[in-house]
Amino acid sequence: MNEIQLRDEIVRVGRSLFERGYVHATAGNISVRLDDGGYLITPTDASLGHLDPARLARLDANLQQTGGDRGSKTIALHSRIYAAATRFSATAGTRCVIHTHSTHCVALTLRDAAPGEELLPPITPYFVMKVGHVPRIAYQRPGAPEAAEAAAQAIARYGERGTPIRAVMLERLGPNVWHDSPAGAMAVLEELEETARLHWMSLALPQGAPAPLDEARIEELRRQFGAHW
Repeated sequence: MNEIQLRDEIVRVGRSLFERGYVHATAGNISVRLDDGGYLITPTDASLGHLDPARLARLDANLQQTGGDRGSKTIALHSRIYAAATRFSATAGTRCVIHTHSTHCVALTLRDAAPGEELLPPITPYFVMKVGHVPRIAYQRPGAPEAAEAAAQAIARYGERGTPIRAVMLERLGPNVWHDSPAGAMAVLEELEETARLHWMSLALPQGAPAPLDEARIEELRRQFGAHW
């Protein structure tokens, strides 16, 4: 896609996420990495449901703004995600990052967790195939550089062990997901939030949460579909 098409695609995806309740008010942001190394990102305090393609922030490769409304402060986090994810072959084509405050994902981080615990166990095959591991990033204020550093470290850690990731979860804030296009990143987000909703619902069952897929079933997904788990 050229830049004009990408601007329109950001608007389309933002409206879709807003209308279906994945984002609310002025929460969330979308960025795209351009061929020249620069970025488009949604403006600060903008509703994803009411974006204007001409007013999206345009930044150069050094994160200096060159056009549009003032860009979201999360570009610093997004740029670290791009740099970290593109190091690994499975995610080398990363061109879009989406951040939302999706309800069930955030709700799961309000529960106590053991150090190093991920957001979700592998309870469905499509979560394993389309999302993969989702490390939790300890709470930092919105825009904190420590969160960007922690996200980059998590991406490197999982990638180096052969399980590249497409999402991290900022505790009490929401997920950041990435893929090779806005539509691809939105699909990751949809699968992640749906799995979080299923897991949240299962916690109320008399028998408790279901057992995760075992290693034999996950290995089958690796062989048949190339899952990175």
